[in-house]
Amino acid sequence: MSEISKTEYEVLAALWQQYPANAMQIIEQLNKEKQWHEKTVKTLLGRMVKKGAISYEKQGRTYLYSPILELENYAVTESKSLIERLFSGRIAPLVAGFAKSEQLSKQDINELKAFISDWEKKND
Repeated sequence: MSEISKTEYEVLAALWQQYPANAMQIIEQLNKEKQWHEKTVKTLLGRMVKKGAISYEKQGRTYLYSPILELENYAVTESKSLIERLFSGRIAPLVAGFAKSEQLSKQDINELKAFISDWEKKND
């Protein structure tokens, strides 16, 4: 699958919230955040179909779009890509950077400890 641009991601995020959806429903959802032009959204939908990120089903004169790419899979892929590009594939420097800038909440720390504990149990 080809890389998803920032604007394509915004359209995909609208679809993740409610699908199947026609172009006008997607535009309505997107317009809650900022104004989108109908032609722009329709162009992005066409590109995303070609990339394999979304699919459509024709119902009469209307196209109903649904995501193929799942949010969780997208998040994992993008996270790995970011970590590889910025930290040579190492996660610790990323977490350390957040810790040093005091952007980790108590809840974040507890969740990280739980993940590490689970990992240790599975990999000992």
